[in-house]
Amino acid sequence: REEMVVVAGKGGSSEMSLPAAGGRLTLEAPELDPALRTLFALAAKDFRPPRGTGRRPGDAVMGGIIGESPALEKALERVARLASADIPILIKGETGTGKELVARRIHALSPRAQESFVPFDCASVTESLIASELFGHVRGAFTGADRDRIGILEAARGGTVFLDEIGDLPKPAQAKLLRFLQEKEIRRVGESLPRSVDARVVAATHRDLERMVAAGEFRQDLLFRLRVGAVELPPLRDRGDDIELLAEHFLRRLHLPRPLRFSRAARTKLLGYSWPGNVRELQNIVQAAAVLTEGEIIDLEHLDLPYASEPSSMGYHEKVEDYRRRLILEALAATDRNRSAAARRLGMSRQNLSYLIRKLGIDVEDD
Repeated sequence: REEMVVVAGKGGSSEMSLPAAGGRLTLEAPELDPALRTLFALAAKDFRPPRGTGRRPGDAVMGGIIGESPALEKALERVARLASADIPILIKGETGTGKELVARRIHALSPRAQESFVPFDCASVTESLIASELFGHVRGAFTGADRDRIGILEAARGGTVFLDEIGDLPKPAQAKLLRFLQEKEIRRVGESLPRSVDARVVAATHRDLERMVAAGEFRQDLLFRLRVGAVELPPLRDRGDDIELLAEHFLRRLHLPRPLRFSRAARTKLLGYSWPGNVRELQNIVQAAAVLTEGEIIDLEHLDLPYASEPSSMGYHEKVEDYRRRLILEALAATDRNRSAAARRLGMSRQNLSYLIRKLGIDVEDD
């Protein structure tokens, strides 16, 4: 079926969105017969473009996720199927693969799309504060609790809460989250009576939760609940030509005063690199290369690719932590070790940056 445009004289237009298809059905008429409007609304709801058509190379396949590789399309097809089922979903994938983008897409395709989407990074909050952040607290629950405060789950009432890095959730908070998934009830810290909360949970992790269960670090019953709907995102190194599509996309987003393109050698280098930081790392590399390039061609010398020219004995997780450590050190150096300024440069809170500095063992003096 083809996208339709109905014209009935001159006047204003009324647009009906095609969220699942990424297209739009436009009804142009100042006054359209109600029966016809209903007919075309139903057509818009059911519209799906033929597979493989309606996209230019480099366009978003789904909700801002760029790529056309079979590995990515397989994952996104599963996302589309699971989104309409009101069940918990666990998104698994390496750091930088776009897990939050996928979570947002699940929310957009779900019956809860008109309600709130509330993201929360489980790795960014200390263990002593995690319960208060997730479930809220009442006045006087602890020192400094001078007023009632709702938590992330209540803030997402009716909508979707995205729990990123669920593997970093402490065991006591895991037990409370499990109760919420089972009973749809929470207790604020310092409160005795439960509160009913209706929110969908989409969680994500780069960790091997099965191994964590075996080590006693993650609750098996919680894992069973979360992986009712599981989605595995492919790493960038397994997505073939998507690397070039993404690199060109990031160049276009820079809105540079002059056109830039990659040399053949630079393209080969990008395709041959293992990308431990995945899409996020590619974006940083492209941005840095664009700044370093004086002409119109990005060549080998403009690509700052660590590990690309020499073998490394580090495993994947060690590479990711080293990459994170390097980004933080660069931000601190650029801001004269001012943590607040470095956090703004990295797009995170100062509290999150301080937590990562401790977690990664970075030796830095307080500002």
